[in-house]
Amino acid sequence: MRQLPGFVDPHFPRHVCKLEKPIYRLKQAPRAWFHKFSSFLLSHGFVCSSPDTFMSVYHHGSTTMIFLLYVDDIILTGSSSPVLHNFIFVLSY
Repeated sequence: MRQLPGFVDPHFPRHVCKLEKPIYRLKQAPRAWFHKFSSFLLSHGFVCSSPDTFMSVYHHGSTTMIFLLYVDDIILTGSSSPVLHNFIFVLSY
């Protein structure tokens, strides 16, 4: 790791910055990440399940996908393999 351009200490140009509070230690980080991910799912036609907010369901015609997110585990299942592969491709971007 190097010092950021424009923030290089002229007396210690080879020193690195120490991160005091990484995002994964912030209490709001999981909530912000979940909100961003939920917004992504909603924008792609998923609906949050009322009994379980970590589960989202997609219905379109005869196609159904169920997306379950819990901590760092993701389960995606559905009625159409090509639709699942397409959505996995969308998730990769």
